[in-house]
Amino acid sequence: MLTMTENAILVIRDLANQQDVAEAGGLRIAADTDAGSLSIELVEQPIQGDQVVDNQGARIFLDADAAELLNDTSVDATVDDEGIVQFGFTEKE
Repeated sequence: MLTMTENAILVIRDLANQQDVAEAGGLRIAADTDAGSLSIELVEQPIQGDQVVDNQGARIFLDADAAELLNDTSVDATVDDEGIVQFGFTEKE
């Protein structure tokens, strides 16, 4: 299952608060297997079938393809000086 670093937890909670996402909301990650890419967006609730990862109030919703792709990974997040958020994924050891 996908895990989150402390930085990711803080950033996801801050993003949800800044964007006034409902308490049931969070960050949704969906995989586009044809393009080989992931899309990430803030949503008010998971879509039916999403895997929900909740850690200290930071919620990530994964569609089935993203859940499989990111199964043994950890998500990290950084915010640069201009407020741009970047997410990175690393394999768990």
